[in-house]
Amino acid sequence: MRHIEVWADVVCAWAYIGKRRLAAALEEWDGEPVEMVWRPFRIDPMAPARAEPLEEVLRDPVVDAALQGCAPGMTAAENRVRVSEIAAAEGIGPRWGAAWRASSHDAHRLIALAYEQGGAALQDAVLERVLRAHFVEQRDISLAETLQEIASAAGFADGARLLGEGGAEEYVRETLLRGKAIGVTTSPTLVIGGEALAGAHAPEVIARFVARAVAEPRRDLPAEVERLRLAEALLDKGDPLGCLTLLGTLMAEHPEERSVRMLAARAHFHSAQLSRARSGLETLVAENPDDPYVRLLLGRTLERQGAKEEAAPHLRIAAAMNPEYGKAG
Repeated sequence: MRHIEVWADVVCAWAYIGKRRLAAALEEWDGEPVEMVWRPFRIDPMAPARAEPLEEVLRDPVVDAALQGCAPGMTAAENRVRVSEIAAAEGIGPRWGAAWRASSHDAHRLIALAYEQGGAALQDAVLERVLRAHFVEQRDISLAETLQEIASAAGFADGARLLGEGGAEEYVRETLLRGKAIGVTTSPTLVIGGEALAGAHAPEVIARFVARAVAEPRRDLPAEVERLRLAEALLDKGDPLGCLTLLGTLMAEHPEERSVRMLAARAHFHSAQLSRARSGLETLVAENPDDPYVRLLLGRTLERQGAKEEAAPHLRIAAAMNPEYGKAG
């Protein structure tokens, strides 16, 4: 069975609209069986732990200016009216509009736990109630009691207990990084294999995307290889700490793997953890003294530590083996 990964934030109105449109697109689907799996995305990662009345937040001219970037030529209020009209046309409502600027972190944890414990059907039931609570019932979905009631109503009896025990905390943190690594920047974004469709498109557009993406051959990688590639992608995107977070499992399970140690050393260097970078690179140089890049990075690390005399021989050797490295200095 192919998975349609839906990367979305439950405080994003377009995620709710997109959910309806995706369901409509799949109503007459008769191809290979597919299963929707909802993944976490944060459109407002700075939302406070204690929710704020959204009406007050929208009075902030900085917020209003930011929201106009999502809907050029429209004020925040005009955009909310437009979205409410679209939501009504999709059968959501009749009352519509969030009342709280609420952190969605714990809601994402509950949704992830629902899939872990009961599969796609339970996840969908919990997700639908979270979205309805936020946009239609105007409830604060950051509150533990709200999420407890949602879990109970969805038939997820263990949901509140698992949340209280910290369930899915690591999963949500790592999955947010995975989304960043594969280039998810919009809520919602549909991903099937290596294909992506960003935005809440019309059902017919979604149906064409699903048909095309499902027809592509599956390219499943071993879990360790995929995690390493995602970690490297985060480093390339300028997130060395995120890279190290995803590398944690590989460093624990494959401590002798050279590619893992090399990527960790690079991430330590770019996150200014120079002592750790130096330690890892000195071991790598001892194992492979003829690797010019490792020599170069060790030399740059020693330079940043103020050990220029120790750095010089490594930089000379790197330049001798690869003249391009000599130009870099």
